[in-house]
Amino acid sequence: MSIGFTRKNAALQCDGVAVSKLAAEYGTPLWLYSQSVLEARYKLFAASLADLKPTICYALKANSNQAVIATFAKLGAGADIVSAGELLRALQAGVPPHKIVFAGVGKTAEEMALALDAGILQFNVESGEELARLSAVAQAQHGIARVALRVNPNVDAKTHKKITTGKTENKFGIEIAHAMALAEQARSLKGVAIEAISTHIGSQITDVTPYRAAFKRMADMATALRAQGHALKRIDFGGGLGVVYKDETPPDLKAYAAAVRAAVKGLGLDLIVEPGRWLVADAGALVARVEYVKKGSAKSFAILDAAMNDLIRPTLYEAWMPIEPVAAPRKGRKRLYDVVGPVCESGDFFTHDRDLPPLEQGDLVAVRQAGAYGAVMSSTYNARPLAPEVLVKGKRHAAVRARQTLAELIGQDALAPWQTKSKPKR
Repeated sequence: MSIGFTRKNAALQCDGVAVSKLAAEYGTPLWLYSQSVLEARYKLFAASLADLKPTICYALKANSNQAVIATFAKLGAGADIVSAGELLRALQAGVPPHKIVFAGVGKTAEEMALALDAGILQFNVESGEELARLSAVAQAQHGIARVALRVNPNVDAKTHKKITTGKTENKFGIEIAHAMALAEQARSLKGVAIEAISTHIGSQITDVTPYRAAFKRMADMATALRAQGHALKRIDFGGGLGVVYKDETPPDLKAYAAAVRAAVKGLGLDLIVEPGRWLVADAGALVARVEYVKKGSAKSFAILDAAMNDLIRPTLYEAWMPIEPVAAPRKGRKRLYDVVGPVCESGDFFTHDRDLPPLEQGDLVAVRQAGAYGAVMSSTYNARPLAPEVLVKGKRHAAVRARQTLAELIGQDALAPWQTKSKPKR
């Protein structure tokens, strides 16, 4: 049996289960994930670096559903987290604390205390101010915080401006010269131990060239820190490996692994890598139903029951997402469509001017490669409940997040004590 999203008799399937059947059972809009693809992607990535025995910390920001995290945890993955919420999600999904890395530029004292109490592997510290706060929190808890200085290597990953993180103009990381000085200052701080350096230069990177440059600068810095007497234990190369949405050149996993291998050769340091999108994007799809086909003079609008609150990538990042009918494509000449949602925003779209087979009211469509930065970024804008997430493995499937009801959504609000519930006017 083919795994993931394939076609049988021209109709879309997920792990051999008809997507139309899943839509009928769980309703639309609907997130679908293939557990088989999640597992296959992780095993492929792990095999590429197996000789280095890395700690692979899955980046929860890409997709933090408990079932997704648990799938990777069972295969031996750690977690790259950026909030207390993600810390608790990782722990509850079975990720061992000693495989958790806490990244992010704005950690609160409360988050630091929670992570220290959990016994995580390391904090990726991004400023001197953060290091001072972490020192104070650790001393208050009579503990030691294991620290990696997150370095900004000033390497342009050539990706979208909103997801590049490795240039000096970005808010992330510490410039190399400043990081070297901070490492020296850290000697006088109690409660913290500088054990590693880390970097992350961006997301959706399909060319290995910027990785080579960043990894080389990190390796050189590690050597320099050791020469100053710092007893480093680990080097963290972050994540960011991209996927193919449209016509990108597929990232060469072997070339990526070779770049990692060349950089760490002879260092004698433990390696951490933090893939996210590469593991989950291909495993997911957003399934929606066509509510109306509105025909204009220049093109038609396919109006779905999914919207920008469900999948914000197209309007936020100008992201191109594959879109296709779930049923066997209707015969006839392709037509030009804007595929849009019902939200009252002109930015509520999935694509503009896309050639698609003829669509009709009631048709199901799938937005593919949507397993990363999809459901995890969804909202309830326009009072639209969150769509369910369904995990499929072989012929088995289950909702791993139920559809939010309107009662649950509205029930999160409350009137102020001085307000009285008004009766509807007749």
